[in-house]
Order: sequence, then structure tokens, then C-alpha cells
Amino acid sequence: MNPANVIREGTSKLTDLPNIGKAMACDLRLLGIVEPHQIEGRCPLGMYRDLCLKTGRRHDPCVIDVFMSVASFVAGNEAEPWWHFTAERKRLLGTAPLHEDGRTGAMRP
Repeated sequence: MNPANVIREGTSKLTDLPNIGKAMACDLRLLGIVEPHQIEGRCPLGMYRDLCLKTGRRHDPCVIDVFMSVASFVAGNEAEPWWHFTAERKRLLGTAPLHEDGRTGAMRP
């Protein structure tokens, strides 16, 4: 959902959350998250790693930004567009490459 349209009191479904559409809701369900409150306390980087492991492929790093945005919202912060979290993600990951399974760090031969 567009963050500008989010009503905190009306977030009963995953698609009621900021930046979550049908595809991202499916990704969250793959992680065992079926209700917005289940995101509370979850690590966005861990969620991304788990998603990559479950699907067997590396997802776009912007998925981390989306996970960061919903974790922030569920923690009580304002709804923000996912791209507001891109700089923080890049700061957290630095220049560490992302492996196919979502892990970060130096690649091994």
C-alpha cells in the first residue's frame, strides 16, 4: 500500500502495511508472517536472508528496504516510502556483496 494511504488502526492484513502489495505479502507469508503484528521485533536483514534461502535465489536488495520500512512502521514509526531506507541499508551492508542465498560478505571461490 502507498505509505500516504496507510491508516495505522486499519492494518489488519499484510497489504494494509506501507509498501506491501500482493507479491510482497506472498513473500512475507513464505516467512510464516500472516498478520502485521508478526513483523514486530523481526530483523529485516534476517527476513531477507530467510526469504532468499526459502526461495533458493537472491532477491533484489530493495526488498531489504521494504522489510525495513514495514519493521519501522510496526515498531510505531510513521509510514515511509521504502526508498527512504535505501541509504540506511547501504550503510549497514557497506560494499559487502550479496551471495545468491542472501548472505553478505566476501565471496569464496
